[in-house]
Amino acid sequence: MVFRDVIKEPKVKVERADCDSSVMVGLQNCVILQPLVNVEQDLGLFQKNLHLLAYFLSERNNNHSENVGVGLLERESLNSDYEPMDTGENRDGQASEDSLLPGLYDDAAIDILAWSCRSDYPNFACLNKKFKALIESGCLYKVRRHLGVTEHWIYLACILMPWEAFDPARQRWMRLPRMPCDECFTYADKESLAVGTQLLVFGRELLGFAVWMYSLLTHDWSRCPPMNLPRCLFGSSSLGEIAIVAGGSDKNGCIMRSAELYNSELGTWVTLPDMNLPRKLCSGFFMDGKFYVIGGMSSQTDCLSCGEEYNIETRTWRRIENMYPLPSAGHPAMRSPPLVAVVNNQLYSADQATNEVKSYNKTNNSWSVVKRLPVRADSSNGWGLAFKACGTSLLVIGGHRGPQGEVIVLHTWDPQDRSTDRPEWNVLAVKERAGAFVANCAVMGC
Repeated sequence: MVFRDVIKEPKVKVERADCDSSVMVGLQNCVILQPLVNVEQDLGLFQKNLHLLAYFLSERNNNHSENVGVGLLERESLNSDYEPMDTGENRDGQASEDSLLPGLYDDAAIDILAWSCRSDYPNFACLNKKFKALIESGCLYKVRRHLGVTEHWIYLACILMPWEAFDPARQRWMRLPRMPCDECFTYADKESLAVGTQLLVFGRELLGFAVWMYSLLTHDWSRCPPMNLPRCLFGSSSLGEIAIVAGGSDKNGCIMRSAELYNSELGTWVTLPDMNLPRKLCSGFFMDGKFYVIGGMSSQTDCLSCGEEYNIETRTWRRIENMYPLPSAGHPAMRSPPLVAVVNNQLYSADQATNEVKSYNKTNNSWSVVKRLPVRADSSNGWGLAFKACGTSLLVIGGHRGPQGEVIVLHTWDPQDRSTDRPEWNVLAVKERAGAFVANCAVMGC
């Protein structure tokens, strides 16, 4: 088969493969853009589109022969979690009709599926048991990560709306299954974090702290292993398959200085060295491969303007004085944790008092105003507003009250956009009948 030698070892290195790039636009034109209504009826068209995508990739690979992609040993490692139901090859060394895509070797088929939009993965899983095993193994997401193919979905829970996922590429909302937690967890304050292919939701149940995990692979909720030292009001962030939580309060209200690392592939928590200072109501983020914590309170009355930097390689914390100056207005205990986001390793914050977006200067440890927020943050001291990084854009989600009632509006802005002198915020989506308060928000990129 012509595709075996051409696609088996991909030679394309993708530096930016978000859905609005020319690469992904070309790929989306080669695959089915709408969900399959009747799988059996549309299977022929489905496979035709995939083979068209294979041809597109083969031609693209021929034009980039100077780049080396996934090697054989790396490929075996990426596919280690996927156990095919059949080898897909016969004694003549040809791909058999039992392959994922008839006429193609399975490793070539996996490359093709990895390039397609992950909105289609539930449809793939419905084709047969072999596709279902592939999707649930997580193998495709490992290949996507190696190729640099990333799509960012927004997971949102509002005051009048359960958890839903929003796919910006398809402009589609998808409701998640109901979380099987008790009523205490349902109505208590919660914190959320997306790491790898998992959405973690932290809260309190009747018997203590609990962590529920939604899996993108199985599309259901399960209990996540508890932290070694359960907590709330902590700072957290994720980088690929790992996440770090730091500080917070324990079940007795004591402010903590401890930190832990979560590995989503292993499902384990590892205790890290303590921070220099205890803090709660703080925020965490990754920048330049290091984890930072800023803001928060070291006691019930004392606010912190210093930040701390954790070096994963040396396992050490470094204190940074005046990294997050204290706001001049509002009681510290009433304000939300700092609203921060990192885009292209550049740190931004949404000021809860002035409704301004500020940019952090790493060189002189200072902040400067770059833009106004599209919604007000001062009316609720920053609570009920989401400020996140979504690919190469900043994402602001807030409530609006208009003639038709309350709605949630998703705004985006690309800091690198130089098309105009003063680029405006773009309205990404509007969610009706969700109230006007964002309870939890997380962005999953995979």
